[in-house]
Amino acid sequence: MHIGMAGAGLSCAVIARDLAEAGHRISIFEQRDHIAGNCHTERDAATGVMLHAYGPHIFHTDDAEVWDYVNRFARFRPYVNRVKARTQDRVFSLPINLLTINQFFGRTMSPSEARAFVEGQADTTIEDPANFEEQALRFVGRDLYEAFFLGYTRKQWGVEPTEIPASILKRLPVRFSYDDNYFAHRFQGMPEDGYTAMIANILDHENISVTLNTRFDTDRKDAFDHVFWSGPLDAYFGHRYGRLKYRTLDFERVTGDGDVQGCAVMNYCDESVPYTRITEHKHFSPWEAHDGSVLFREYSRACGEGDIPYYPIHKVAGDDTLDRYAEAAAAERGVTFVGRLGTYRYMDMDVTIRAAFDTLGSWKMAHAA
Repeated sequence: MHIGMAGAGLSCAVIARDLAEAGHRISIFEQRDHIAGNCHTERDAATGVMLHAYGPHIFHTDDAEVWDYVNRFARFRPYVNRVKARTQDRVFSLPINLLTINQFFGRTMSPSEARAFVEGQADTTIEDPANFEEQALRFVGRDLYEAFFLGYTRKQWGVEPTEIPASILKRLPVRFSYDDNYFAHRFQGMPEDGYTAMIANILDHENISVTLNTRFDTDRKDAFDHVFWSGPLDAYFGHRYGRLKYRTLDFERVTGDGDVQGCAVMNYCDESVPYTRITEHKHFSPWEAHDGSVLFREYSRACGEGDIPYYPIHKVAGDDTLDRYAEAAAAERGVTFVGRLGTYRYMDMDVTIRAAFDTLGSWKMAHAA
């Protein structure tokens, strides 16, 4: 079969490689001038620092099959994400852990004492949190919520925390130990040569062709036996039901010498600071040494026409527009919608790969001879 694909990011790359190895001919069309989508990495010409062009991506997973897969195409070096946060003119460790709690409240509590203390701070009248704010108040209490989550959430999502599902906060742990590893997964690391090199290796097959700077127009689909679409779901249908809502990011580049901020990621939780965080990219490759440094201030805002969509906005009240597009996608024949844009889901990289595996399994069953 001749298969067309919209987008050269992680989802289509994984699917393309598998189908190419099965003997199918794959034609990928990517509207940007590079592969790898938003996990694209590139060397900074001035400093040699490996830059995560669309914001940092740290690979972390408990999925051994996914971990083995990415290690097939890249050498991964150990990397632990240790995030810091500035709030109320002080610096703390994230996720909230025993050090954060003791520093914030000026105490020297043991794990059991801290657990009891935070439970005492929590609003126990909230039995079934209905939104982000209620989840936070039940989880950590008002003081920690207002210091670390309230302002940051307003900046990041552009809506009140009461409008956001509680599930978003459930992804963030609170630890009653001094463990400041942002993730708790068994496998964590960074590809030594960057994500773009890894995806280039995935796409390196004689049955795969990639055309850059070319948008996959929907009128092109009839030229293929099947299409995998990783672009925005609403764009495929010409925005016939209106535009789905996303947040996008603006990046302000800052350069310096040596170690500028002392960590890879510094969150700015106070609402008075317009950016959500500053990332210093040399720290994402700690096995390298560079005299210069490149940092980016990240500003979150509503995604407009022509912007790069990053985070789909899901609200507590639901979204009739999304429901209509989901029904249209389910009725579409000869097209499979994949990836975070095609399925309107925020997915970490490991989940994206697992979803691609699952899509392949379903597609092969449907197309079995």
